[in-house]
Amino acid sequence: MTGGLGPSFDPDRIAALRARSGTPRSVTPGAAPPGSKPAPRSGDFATMKQLWLRAGVLITGFVLLLYAIEGFDAIDSRQLDRAGIEPREADGLWGILWAPLLHSGWDHLIGNTLPVLVLGFLVLAAGIGRGLAATAIIWVLAGIGTWLTGGDGTVHVGASSLVFGWLTFLILRGWFAKQIGHIVLGFVVLVLYGSLLWGVLPGQYGISWQGHLFGAIGGVVAAWLLAPRQRRAPASSAA
Repeated sequence: MTGGLGPSFDPDRIAALRARSGTPRSVTPGAAPPGSKPAPRSGDFATMKQLWLRAGVLITGFVLLLYAIEGFDAIDSRQLDRAGIEPREADGLWGILWAPLLHSGWDHLIGNTLPVLVLGFLVLAAGIGRGLAATAIIWVLAGIGTWLTGGDGTVHVGASSLVFGWLTFLILRGWFAKQIGHIVLGFVVLVLYGSLLWGVLPGQYGISWQGHLFGAIGGVVAAWLLAPRQRRAPASSAA
């Protein structure tokens, strides 16, 4: 009898026969069964936690900047408020850049603080780059709209234009992106802050409803522009 294994004991051949006969394959200990969904990795949670931390740091830093500017403005006899948006004045165009950073007093800033913290964090928490892009779109469109439609001889300041833009962005981005999680979040935001949307209508004297209105429009535009193209495209174009 010769040494070694004959062809009948070829491991590759045996594996092929088992596959054809439906014999279960051996499973490596600890490996997921074939066809099962992979378990959430701890790295995913760590990445999400890091994103939320960065969003919190950014929005907190922005609010601290607003308070620092307001403190300097109070010392400077409120001279900075003149850098706001002056409708249809050439010099007033610079106010598009500065208006969201300025406030007409501590009461004005304090009233904006909580909405800025909450809504700004939620916008950034879904993605820093996308949140900053949405903020830039809202910032510019709100400023341009206010400059075009504001009352003569008025100066418009305040971060409330961002608040209204973030609000509509959060409410609508899930619908444009067709993402259930964002739709649910948008509904929650609508329930909690939806009453603010009445501020887009002309009302109390001294309140820039134009900034509110065009900030909200900016949020709608940002939600549409920043949604993934394949999700916001009409169903017919997918064919």
